[in-house]
Amino acid sequence: MEWLTTTTILENLRDYENRGAWDRFAARFRRPIVRFAKGMGLSQFDADDVAQETLIAFAEAFRKGQYHPDKGRLSRWLFGIAYRQALTARRGDARRAARLVQPSDSTNFLDALADETATGMWDAEWEQALLNECLDQIRREVDAITFRAFELTVQEDIPPGDAAETLGVPIKTVYNAKHRILKRIRELRAEFETVV
Repeated sequence: MEWLTTTTILENLRDYENRGAWDRFAARFRRPIVRFAKGMGLSQFDADDVAQETLIAFAEAFRKGQYHPDKGRLSRWLFGIAYRQALTARRGDARRAARLVQPSDSTNFLDALADETATGMWDAEWEQALLNECLDQIRREVDAITFRAFELTVQEDIPPGDAAETLGVPIKTVYNAKHRILKRIRELRAEFETVV
């Protein structure tokens, strides 16, 4: 799949007839929204609904010119929409559950999360989704040994000498792979986050 900047994806989204733009938009942003909604206690089914409603609400507002990058990051705007959608879904679950709970039972097992907790959850999901997207792209750009050297040293915390021995390459190759991929992550991350 071709790497597209977030700016390009959003610009293409302005065309209502461009189904590919919607697919790329949903592919990039659905996963962190679903994981966030599940973290707020929603079922997989409800989390999928929250993601769909969030993406539709964002697309409609974006097409109306309501999103302005100079007023804040895209992730913050998406968070606001996703958070409201998740709270609405939780309230619906609470109303359904209340019908099953005896009136004397005062336990409210679906207390709303504090804003700070929800923000922290969102930030973690967003960062993980962003990293995954970047790594998927990098995996397509570099050879298997380079990527595996990165995985061993950075993701699996294997010392560079041990990684070099495992891969049968000079230690310099491992250091170069780590440096090259970390640099590329920073570049792709900037493209992912920047909307102009």
